Amino acid sequence: MKKSLFFVRYCFVLLITNVVLAQAPKKIIIENSDFADVNQTETPDALLLVGNVRVNHDGIVMTCNKAYYFQKENYIKAFGNVQMVQGDTLFLNSKYAEYNGNAKKAYATGDAVMSSPDATLVTETINFDRNTQEAFYETPGTITNKDNTLQSNAGRYYVNQKKFQFLTAVTITNPTYVIKSNHLDYFSNSGHSYLFGPSTITSKANYIYTEKGFYDTKKNLAHFLNKSYIKYDDRVIKGDSLYYDRNREFASATRNVKITDSINRGIIKGNYAEMYKKKDSVFVTKRAVAVNFVENDSVYIHGKKLMVTGKEGNRIIRAFNNVRFYKTDMSGKCDSIHSDSKIALTKMIGNPILWNGESQITGDIMHIIGNNTTQKLDSLKVLNNTFLVSKDTLGTGYNQVKGQNLYGKFFEGKLRDVDIIKNAEVIYYMRNDAKDLIGINKNVSSKINLLLEKNEIETITFFNQVDGDIYPEKDLPENARKLRGLVWRGEERIKSKDDIFPPEEDEDNELLAKAKKSEKALENVPMKIRKETLNYDKKKSPQTPKKGKVK
Repeated sequence: MKKSLFFVRYCFVLLITNVVLAQAPKKIIIENSDFADVNQTETPDALLLVGNVRVNHDGIVMTCNKAYYFQKENYIKAFGNVQMVQGDTLFLNSKYAEYNGNAKKAYATGDAVMSSPDATLVTETINFDRNTQEAFYETPGTITNKDNTLQSNAGRYYVNQKKFQFLTAVTITNPTYVIKSNHLDYFSNSGHSYLFGPSTITSKANYIYTEKGFYDTKKNLAHFLNKSYIKYDDRVIKGDSLYYDRNREFASATRNVKITDSINRGIIKGNYAEMYKKKDSVFVTKRAVAVNFVENDSVYIHGKKLMVTGKEGNRIIRAFNNVRFYKTDMSGKCDSIHSDSKIALTKMIGNPILWNGESQITGDIMHIIGNNTTQKLDSLKVLNNTFLVSKDTLGTGYNQVKGQNLYGKFFEGKLRDVDIIKNAEVIYYMRNDAKDLIGINKNVSSKINLLLEKNEIETITFFNQVDGDIYPEKDLPENARKLRGLVWRGEERIKSKDDIFPPEEDEDNELLAKAKKSEKALENVPMKIRKETLNYDKKKSPQTPKKGKVK
């Protein structure tokens, strides 16, 4: 029994001893030195090593010209052409270095260079912790990684992740762009960059600002969030989420999109947009609206889809599918709009209707013509089946003018002089200054001229082949007070900029708002790029130790 108990105790002691020995720090091994001695005067507790010095400690090899080895402390100081090598992936060169074998920490200074297969760091001082496989520096440093050069005053390198992290001003210089940020994580093997806080990317093609973003420096693909925008020569595109492909000069934006045209004084808004810089093309959908400034007024144009193509001075705006527009004293609807800035011509295509003040104008073809010299509205052309209608202000009847074609002239942005050509017909409620009804004018002629004042008919002039009369109200039957083809659509009139959105699109927008945080809303952002930005694990950055030697 006693022998068994003794054997158990012996095994336990042996086990504890092995554990302690396993946990004990490994000693630095001297593999080579041309000369070794103890300097009793300068360093009596250290071994002096001179010439082709080579030491090894737990997988790291150090070479230098001269070294002091403190055996008790398991500590070494190295001088001249110092190099520390960890495996075949990390090389640390400097003029002077210190290494603590117990703490497994290194300190290198004097033209320090740390290199790996993916990148090279050049700075004055580098600290390296082998336990966490992290290196950090607090002196101005330059990192070279293929086409990219990174410069910063401080940084940290995670060896296993091959990640550089910068928490102070950092600049990435590439042949085609420059990235600046105060917090950037950069992976040297993949070229992926993650930007946090105010950051900029500048190139000849554009200027990008973001406060959270991802940039693939190898593939030139990017995804930006948080107050981001891309600025071109004449346009700025903003959105809650931006995707950018530098190779194609393509950008897309999702949610709360706003594209500003500084030269043409125009704005396009929506919840999804695409921009092709090389093609001078912009596509916007989901509550899309174009806002153009004309004669100190704003014109709002809405369609399910908006397209803007062409360079400045030769730009074309297309809106299609249930198009609506609004201006302070004018609004309209049609199936689609085609507006050419070069010839200052806007075509309302497919069932066009125009409201000028209280007047409703319809026809098969409708053109609004501007003046490129004065930058003002010039004229209106309505072709085939022209109908101009307004309600009698004090009665239940309708003032009506009907004919083949309509030609109108604008003065100071308002429709003033109107000619109705061919087969012109009129029914007009005539009132005196006291607004009393004089009679109902019912006439036909080959041409009628209307002079408008404050968007209301002031005078009517008939030309050629006039046939008709002014009838007392009681002498003109109700069924004779409407011209053939009259359709009053006053309930459809667009009275404000908010009316340009049909009710069904407001419902769609509510659904979009509910999905605001859903990744599905990021339509054109590739899933991989989207996840890189949204799901990047931004762990709390470790505190950088104070600059100094290892202990």
